[in-house]
Formats: sequence, C-alpha cells, structure tokens
Amino acid sequence: MNQYEIRADFDRDTIVVYQAFNDAIATAAVGAQRFVEPFSLNRMTWIKPSYRWLMHRSNWARSAGQERILAVRITRAGWEEALGRAVLTSPERRVYGDAARWRERFEEAVVRVQWDPEYSIRNVKLDHRSIQVGLSRNIVQRYVDEWVVEIRDLTALTHKISAHLRDGRVDRATALLPPEKRYPLAENLAKRVGAE
Repeated sequence: MNQYEIRADFDRDTIVVYQAFNDAIATAAVGAQRFVEPFSLNRMTWIKPSYRWLMHRSNWARSAGQERILAVRITRAGWEEALGRAVLTSPERRVYGDAARWRERFEEAVVRVQWDPEYSIRNVKLDHRSIQVGLSRNIVQRYVDEWVVEIRDLTALTHKISAHLRDGRVDRATALLPPEKRYPLAENLAKRVGAE
C-alpha cells in the first residue's frame, strides 16, 4: 500500500464517507436523509472515507459531541469535484514547489485536504495515511443538497465492534468493519491532493 492512497467503500456512482455528530444532528439527518438543522451550513464540515480513522478520532463513538457515527453515501462526481478544488492544509513541496505558492492557493481554498496517520483496528498508528476532506461553507450546500444519496446510522454497529475489541475478539470485530478498497484517482486529482 502506498503511503498516500485513498481507501473507501465505493461503487460505480457513489462513495461512502463517515462523520461523527452529537445526537441532535445525527437524529435529524438520518430522519430527513439529508443534513438539516441543527447541522450548520456556516462552518467547515470534514468528511472521511476511512471508518477506522474516524473510530480513532471519536474513540469508538465515545468522545463528547461524536457519539453518533454516520455513513454518508455521496456521489462520486461530488467527491471528485471536492478533490478537484482542494488545497492541502500544509505546504507540501512535492505538490506546490514552494510555500508562497501554497499560501496563495490556501487562502482562497473552498476545500481543504489533510493526510493523517491511519490506525489499525487496535488503535495502532500505521505507516500509511488517511485522507480527510474539509468542505468550507462555500461548498457545503452542494454537499447537502446535491451530493448526499443516503445517510445510515452506524452507531449500533460501532458499539458492537468496540465491545468485541474490549472482549479480545479481534477477528469478530474485524469481520464487521465496513469494506474499503483502493479508490482510483485520475492523475490530475491524485496530483492535486498529493496522493500516490
């Protein structure tokens, strides 16, 4: 596996991204099958195709404000539009050449991309990276109105996987993980987000 590689649950037309929310936002979103109040359109929202990374971040849905785990199926066209408008959160020389060029782009970016260490199911940091994509208020309306296809609540599944891990049943926990495989990126998009 390459260090910078998007892995996701996807089909021909859609890709699943994960988000953690509080009860109020999650209940409203699952009920409406779209993001509605109290979800805010006026702040950046981060979407991640790696379930395990979100489990690390949300402490298996136990962190405050991240008690509910949603699997949001969005169009691949929307996902790739976001990547096509993205700027990395740091001035990677392999992508921008110099910091001044990056800073100029970053200040006007409507989408931000960050590569963070991926984690194993046992919460051990791995050598490869996981992508997270930040949608600013300038594009989040598109996410809400045009890209979202389905919203599923994975909180119960998350608690079940976590219980297996606490009981030492790693094989059972692993068998329940959502599927992820390498996501194919066009060369221009891969270059844009610093993927390999």
